[in-house]
Amino acid sequence: MGVINSSHKLKKEERKIKKLLKNFTVVLVATFLVVGLLPVKGFAANYNTDYDNYNLVATANGGMVSTSHGLATQIGVNVLEEGGNAIDAAIAIQFALNVVEPMMSGIGGGGFMMVYDGKTKDTTIINSRERAPAGATPDMFLDENGEPIPFAERVQQGTSVGVPGTLQGLDLAHNLWGSKSMQELINPAITLAQDGFPVDDYLASQIANSKDKLLRTAAKDVFFQNGNPLQEGELLVQKDLAKTLTLIGEKGADVFYYGEIGEALAKTVQEFGGSMTSEDLANYNATIDEPIWGKYQGYDIASMPPPSSGGVFLLQMLGILDSFDLSQYDISSWEKYHLLAETMHLAYADRAAYAGDPEFVKVPVSGLLNEDYLAERSKLIDLNKVNENPVAGDPWKYENSTANYEVTDQPDDKEPGQTTHFTVADKYGNVVSYTTTIEQVFGSGIMVPGYGLMLNNELTDFDAIPGGANEVQPNKRPLSSMTPTIVFDEDKPVLTVGSPGGPTIITSVLQTIINYIEYDMSLEDAVLEPRIYTNNINSYRYEEGISADVIKKLNEMGHSFGDAPTSIGNVQSISIDHEKGIFKGVADDNRNGSAIGIELDK
Repeated sequence: MGVINSSHKLKKEERKIKKLLKNFTVVLVATFLVVGLLPVKGFAANYNTDYDNYNLVATANGGMVSTSHGLATQIGVNVLEEGGNAIDAAIAIQFALNVVEPMMSGIGGGGFMMVYDGKTKDTTIINSRERAPAGATPDMFLDENGEPIPFAERVQQGTSVGVPGTLQGLDLAHNLWGSKSMQELINPAITLAQDGFPVDDYLASQIANSKDKLLRTAAKDVFFQNGNPLQEGELLVQKDLAKTLTLIGEKGADVFYYGEIGEALAKTVQEFGGSMTSEDLANYNATIDEPIWGKYQGYDIASMPPPSSGGVFLLQMLGILDSFDLSQYDISSWEKYHLLAETMHLAYADRAAYAGDPEFVKVPVSGLLNEDYLAERSKLIDLNKVNENPVAGDPWKYENSTANYEVTDQPDDKEPGQTTHFTVADKYGNVVSYTTTIEQVFGSGIMVPGYGLMLNNELTDFDAIPGGANEVQPNKRPLSSMTPTIVFDEDKPVLTVGSPGGPTIITSVLQTIINYIEYDMSLEDAVLEPRIYTNNINSYRYEEGISADVIKKLNEMGHSFGDAPTSIGNVQSISIDHEKGIFKGVADDNRNGSAIGIELDK
């Protein structure tokens, strides 16, 4: 195990106190596992399962791993300690997260992996976003009266399931950069699924909250006992998933896309009303993409291109805010939050109008990021009042083409999804920033019987009403908000940032970068600083820690922040000090994540 150094923040200490009694069972079970009093012989017996004592902050000189679940972090660290590189570790982590965070990501979903190659100095994206099956139609989320099916209903239908891309993406990354065998990298996840691990408080709450969705599928036999959701401290054993991972380890990704796993997957989707076939899986293709680049305060920023909206609108918001000299206002001031909110409104109005899959529609990326267009949008922001009608601008006048779609109004009933983000940096100079998802918590709720795979509901990221840039079309990739990002200084990677949270992802990454660069905060403070999110004047969220006086002032101006704070995102981040040769990793405290570093002999 690597050397762990912790900086105990007040927020973490408060969380530990609040959870002390609740987590007693987990600590007790972990103790029993270690001393061998419970019949778990594999992975969990040899790893730290005292979830509440994971370190959120670590520094080291030989590499770093930060994930949203401590068991996955430990698997990634082991890969690095055994000579693997950051890409090897990321592959092993994703397989492990499929087991320990089955509600957030897995090979039944998709994602975006950004890789900085320390040898070639190139930055590359493995785009494994899900695709619509050949039988998908633009109106498939409309009812018999032509009205949108309510979001909560369409999520659980087979029509919501996109052709999964994560496994092909992992296979592609492994072919390009892997140094260890895929069997080695998948083995820890197999053992963890086969032997089980103690459920933490976060997973237990998500199972309970998703009870109705899960009990209608094969998931009821995995996450429930006698109809009751698994409780914190109980063991989650996933033998069907272990079988699936074993098949992949032995036969490769082909068994998923061309073999028995894919056949079972397609059959299950059809049983829930979807059109997916084995041919859809066989025809799936992940892509190798270039990042979208921008500048902020002298730093170069690499982020996600379409079909993710993340990079374009992250860079757009940074460009708009750059003209306001934001740090002249206190980090906790109403002025800062007002300027953030107004900028978000303008960016999300553009996002709703112009973002989609560039294989199918024209996305005016150059226009959206044009300096004159950003200046035009900035002039719509008044420090002393709310823009009560933030609408999309006209970036096409800064482009050499025109739109091949219309702007459509959509129902505002979509719940923000939940994904997972993690990041790895190694001693060879490689860096990975990876966001991966099945969209909503437990995705569609549909599990493939006999194979233990939770399936995504990613197609609900398409527009329900046809006609716009993001309408459903066969083989098309739905719009995403995933924003894995790497920040560079003088062509060297110095910061990785990413988060889960559906459309809130972009603003979580935005605020972390602003806190770290504009406000010169430490990385841990930049991650833990309370965040806001608002995509229009009727939808606001904010985190605990923003003063009541600030919220009152903002609402008096015309904003609509509610009475109750909530958690937004789960940022995982690594900073790299090349001069000192030091990595710092930070895991957000909204889940049971951890950061662990590798210490080399000096």
